[in-house]
Amino acid sequence: MTLDELPTPCLILDRARLDRNLAAMAGALARHGVPLRPHMKTAKSIDVARRALAGQPGGITVSTLAEAEYFAAYGIADILYAVGITPWKLDQVARLNAEGADIAVITDDPPTAAVIAAHPRPPRTLIEIDTGEGRGGVDPGDPLLLELAARLGGCLAGVMTHGGHSYAGRTPAEMARVAEAERAGVTAAAERLRAAGHAVGIVSMGSSPTALAAASLAGITEVRAGVYMFGDLFQAEIGTHGIDDIAVTVLASVIGRRDGQVLVDAGGLALSKDRSTEAAPTDYGYGLVLDRLGQRAFGDTTVRRAYQEHGVIAFDPADPRAGVLGELPVGGRLRISPNHVCMTAAAHDRYYVVDGGGTEIVAVWSRVNGW
Repeated sequence: MTLDELPTPCLILDRARLDRNLAAMAGALARHGVPLRPHMKTAKSIDVARRALAGQPGGITVSTLAEAEYFAAYGIADILYAVGITPWKLDQVARLNAEGADIAVITDDPPTAAVIAAHPRPPRTLIEIDTGEGRGGVDPGDPLLLELAARLGGCLAGVMTHGGHSYAGRTPAEMARVAEAERAGVTAAAERLRAAGHAVGIVSMGSSPTALAAASLAGITEVRAGVYMFGDLFQAEIGTHGIDDIAVTVLASVIGRRDGQVLVDAGGLALSKDRSTEAAPTDYGYGLVLDRLGQRAFGDTTVRRAYQEHGVIAFDPADPRAGVLGELPVGGRLRISPNHVCMTAAAHDRYYVVDGGGTEIVAVWSRVNGW
């Protein structure tokens, strides 16, 4: 099977780029001597997970219980469900754990902590710490931290935080500052709990930018990161990787042409409508347009509008590189690099895998979707 035989739109995963990205993160954390707990919320694929876990202890992070069930079925037991647990989900966690998984959950809510502790099969639980993102978690110095630990009792396994506010950074120095604030905040919470007599075995932090930028990971027992595996235009803009390290693109077909405009069959569902690069130094619209081999043959041409199933590529016919787009016939193929690969991949159920710049499909890897 080749690129020209695939249904469009579909996801193309470059295995060589994926492996390069995995090696870069593994190397960065090896320098600190801290293990990686890969976050599978982006990839959602056992084939990717197996590659990401090479040389690691074997635990993963997920963002849905559908992911937890999927990976547990493939024999990955040590799973952190890194979204605040609701009481009604505890029975599903308990069932999976009874079947051989070891799923840990997180909370920052005292009533939920009490429900967890009272459950017939309470899971290991981490307290979520807010180290600056302002999304979820308790401040390391908040009295609520000790209340949560007291309510959890023997269920308490550790603390975790996520430096998602690193996405606002634009320089290595800014990323390093966020990484240190993330590290310092979550380790301070751990020490405060230990001083109060609580056992804290896990001190977990992570985002792809801070994992790579951290000057020190002292006191951290594991790092969670996920988007680094595939990369995207926004991560390239903030320096997590280079633009040529983006491993996932969307293959699309031309469905219409007119002067200065090409219509493709990849719209908001296939690409997502994430406009994160709008606030970055370079605005890539709804994605950067590449040729069918994934090369930057059309200059800075981007998808300018995205309808549900239609993408509109506007280009300058006078530009020698962009102008050749107008020569593509209906049915001609091209690829699009995404702004936010997690969102883009979410509508697709599989990866068509290439190895480098060729047209041959060397594998088809499944994904799990839903909740």
